[in-house]
Amino acid sequence: MGTHYELRHIVGFEETNLVGNVYYVNYLRWQGRCREMFLKEHAPQVLAELRDDLKLFTLRVDCEFFAEITAFDEVAIRMRLVELAQTQLEFGFDYVRLDPGGGETLVARGAQRVACMRGPNTRTAPTRVPDSLTDALKPYQ
Repeated sequence: MGTHYELRHIVGFEETNLVGNVYYVNYLRWQGRCREMFLKEHAPQVLAELRDDLKLFTLRVDCEFFAEITAFDEVAIRMRLVELAQTQLEFGFDYVRLDPGGGETLVARGAQRVACMRGPNTRTAPTRVPDSLTDALKPYQ
């Protein structure tokens, strides 16, 4: 299993800009997608709670770029748990280009801070990170 959850992605033309490299906003989209697929695969109970009254508020995202990627590059988005507090989580993301010969190149690194909240939209309040999510994240610390 390792210390990270991995989502693989092949870059499409629609994710690139006029110069031909990946448009920066896609890196943030991939963070969200990686987090969603982690929940689907490892914490489906959290998805049920999200349909009820749990909310995961993204408080902060960032991404630092080291190299460019272009259409048809294969990228591994690797998510790990950086911090687990009572009501918040911080994830780290490594974006790695997977070369056809088996090599890897770190092309970007990002982070995302998330708060757990419950209640109706006009009265949401912080809540503890659900036990099911805490348990699912233990291997990724």
